[in-house]
Amino acid sequence: MKINPFDKHRVNADQSRSIKAMKEKLFYLFAIGVSIFLLFFFIADVWIGYEAKRLCQEAQWEYRKTDCVEALITTLDDENQGYRTRNHAIWALGEFGDSRALPVLQKYYTGNIPDREPLDETISQYELKKAVDLANGGLNITAWAWRWGIK
Repeated sequence: MKINPFDKHRVNADQSRSIKAMKEKLFYLFAIGVSIFLLFFFIADVWIGYEAKRLCQEAQWEYRKTDCVEALITTLDDENQGYRTRNHAIWALGEFGDSRALPVLQKYYTGNIPDREPLDETISQYELKKAVDLANGGLNITAWAWRWGIK
């Protein structure tokens, strides 16, 4: 049987349209995926900033200090505070990434990070390591949106 040359072009055109439609669908799926990722990143960024600012404000109020880093350092040094509160102060100091906190963070950091640390029973060496790294100028990809304007 002989194939009509016009049928051959019609088949190639149908395949081309099908491939083009598939590429468009993949592009839209990719765009939706990236949009969802950016949305969750933004939500997490705002949440982290809110928590860091909240911890700062609580420390400022409790110790009557106007500087956030100084208030959090005072919280960390206050042995009357529970370990959970002090560990939260370590986390917030790391999020702020201020080099003024470095000497205090290094004072508590032993370098011995256990596999598991109970948050309420000890100063977290894992959190201290992260905070020291960030206070030394480490990259904090979430801080760009909320770190400005902190006193």
